[in-house]
Amino acid sequence: MFFSSPSETTQKKMTTGNHSTVTEFILAGLTQRPDLQLPLFLLFLGIYVVTVVGNLGMITLIGLSSPLHTPMYYFLSSLSFIDLCHSTVITPKMLVNFVTEENIISYPECMAQLYFFLVFAIAECYILAAMAYDRYVAICSPLLYNVIMSYQACSCLILGVHIIALVCASAHTGCMFRIHFCKFDVINHYFCDLLSLLKLSCSNTYVNELLILIFSAFNICFPTMTIISSYIFIITSILRIRSTEGRYKAFSTCSSHMLVILIFFGSAAFMYLQPSSVSSMDQGKVSSLFYTIAVPMVNPLIYSLRNRDVNIALKKILERTFL
Repeated sequence: MFFSSPSETTQKKMTTGNHSTVTEFILAGLTQRPDLQLPLFLLFLGIYVVTVVGNLGMITLIGLSSPLHTPMYYFLSSLSFIDLCHSTVITPKMLVNFVTEENIISYPECMAQLYFFLVFAIAECYILAAMAYDRYVAICSPLLYNVIMSYQACSCLILGVHIIALVCASAHTGCMFRIHFCKFDVINHYFCDLLSLLKLSCSNTYVNELLILIFSAFNICFPTMTIISSYIFIITSILRIRSTEGRYKAFSTCSSHMLVILIFFGSAAFMYLQPSSVSSMDQGKVSSLFYTIAVPMVNPLIYSLRNRDVNIALKKILERTFL
């Protein structure tokens, strides 16, 4: 396993009385092995470029193509925006770690990264649930779709997604400010994550850990149950399709969506829904790669390249531009 903890010789702290006043942290990154730094830098740089191009391209395409101005693509453009921001909060700082000896991040920058990571990670949980509900209404109640998924209803759902994300992120980050860091200032992670920061504390972290457990359970379980319920009804409707080709196409699309959802929620649950006493930050690094790096990259590929309407819209935009 090449993911390892930093040596204590690189750890710094400023002592004031019995506690440390930490003004900056050192991000340990994914690995301490020099031979892996350049390959990993190139790998994650490529992933980030694909993520930015894919999600920014989806937002632009949906904005420019009037046939895509529907609730489904309204949610999809919101997902692309969240994925773009989510990846940008994490990946650039992570890339710096591969080309510097010590990846230093100031205390305010660390708290800001933690806050925005939580905002976009939680928002992604609920936007995926909203998209699943949208597909449920479209397939199971097609005659009422325009009434149920009106512009006002979609706007309220999107607003609700971001309000929940902001409230939860503010609660987590606010509780983090009450923590005293008096052990080390080396974060055994590639970004400022809740659990990795709590492991540096010498304060009582019971409230923080309880908040993580309650919010994580709610923010993972509630959207997951919404998604599962929606897809159960969707699959039931698909089974009524007489055409074998139509049934195969519908199942193919649903299976790809469910795979991405399973990876995102599964990796997040593995990270946050186990007791801190049995959790390993080295395993947590691997798990968090899926919901911070992989999912934002594959979402535009899964939700767009396999979509006939998106391909037609892209073809028209390209023809209008270059012909």
